Amino acid sequence: MSKIIDELKLKIENRNIKIVFPESSDLRILEAASRLGKEGLIKPILIGKKEELSNDFDLSSCEIIDPNNYKEFDKMVESFVARRKGKATKEQAQKMLLDENYFGTMLVYMNYADGLVSGAIHSTGDTVRPALQIIKTKPGVSRTFGYFLMVRNEEKYIFGDCAINPNPDAESLAEFAIESAKAAEMFGIVPKVAMLSFSTNGSADTEESQKMQLATNLAIAKDSGYLIDGEMQFDAAFVPSVGAKKYKGSKVAGTANTFIFPDLNSGNIGYKIAQRLGGFEAMGPILAGLNKPVNDLSRGCDSEDVYNTAIITASQALI
Repeated sequence: MSKIIDELKLKIENRNIKIVFPESSDLRILEAASRLGKEGLIKPILIGKKEELSNDFDLSSCEIIDPNNYKEFDKMVESFVARRKGKATKEQAQKMLLDENYFGTMLVYMNYADGLVSGAIHSTGDTVRPALQIIKTKPGVSRTFGYFLMVRNEEKYIFGDCAINPNPDAESLAEFAIESAKAAEMFGIVPKVAMLSFSTNGSADTEESQKMQLATNLAIAKDSGYLIDGEMQFDAAFVPSVGAKKYKGSKVAGTANTFIFPDLNSGNIGYKIAQRLGGFEAMGPILAGLNKPVNDLSRGCDSEDVYNTAIITASQALI
């Protein structure tokens, strides 16, 4: 994994990318932000009161913003009310924007920062909800999703969605396929996207297999330029001899490196099997589909996880 992070570092250093860390009371966040700032990889923005931050780390390369004393707070409130389109009054906005995640997300929305990393002490909902309400999804993308970068020695694969959507429809899966292909490119993978199922090329005719067939057709119809094929079983997608036998003529079967699972059950189970039985490192979940990058940490993360997630978030900002 360190090799991949080193490659991403080369892309982001000296690009003056600003990443917001709303959880400045957490020592893991401060340690990672201090390191990132000193190395010149990003410009960390910490949300909180300077006098309340730990003195254990050199934060001279970090910007510290207190929502209670932010000179552009009134402007931020107006922007938030306009963005919510009648779903929040001025008084509600003033209260909500004192929450560090909402405040940090607004810094990203207002182009003061390029991305946000949170979740060390907040739930996934607390991190993702402001992003969905304020930053929202890209044009042509109806919902965000979470993928994992799976790494074992020189092998690299993308698995999605493994984190967010319990039962996405065919249109959403088509979007996931294209956004996952873009993610693969960020990590130096030439994407070949397999739409996974228990069926291969019409071998079964059920509602579930039809959904993946439709998702494949919708993804191809978007004319993204990426190689996308399905529906197919994992062995048909991954093993050349099986792919050649079960899905003749496919440019993806047997050589896939980007895998779209039909639902959250299979995606989450699949990445954990690869991680625990296959010895793969799993980096993520990395959120995709938003207008600007926001990523959610595990509450069990360490400072290295924060550091790596910030580097990935900064890399996403360049896409």
